[in-house]
Amino acid sequence: MLKIYHDPRCRKSREGLEFLKSKTSGFRLIDYLKDGLSCSDLQEILLKSNLDPIDLVRKQEDIFIHDLKGKTFTRQEWIEIICENPRLLQRPIVVGRYRAVIAVPAETMEAVFK
Repeated sequence: MLKIYHDPRCRKSREGLEFLKSKTSGFRLIDYLKDGLSCSDLQEILLKSNLDPIDLVRKQEDIFIHDLKGKTFTRQEWIEIICENPRLLQRPIVVGRYRAVIAVPAETMEAVFK
């Protein structure tokens, strides 16, 4: 089953959710800011997207700008930072059986259906 990591206050995330709804009803909606984000969930996203943790970080967030920008962290440290500060996670992220994508633009999620 597909999963979408979604922030209902984010316009791009809402657009991604609407696009996903137009394609299928077989998905699980995860409001990761409300429900949290486990490190194992993040590991799955990283494995299926073939991205590095820094690629999932929203660099316009205050916590990044004030506390993280310009610093070097290991892969595991970035995973822990994102899990402790889920607002840093790009959105929406759609995870399928074999692939995961940052669905911006929304059409990018077509890759998880293949």
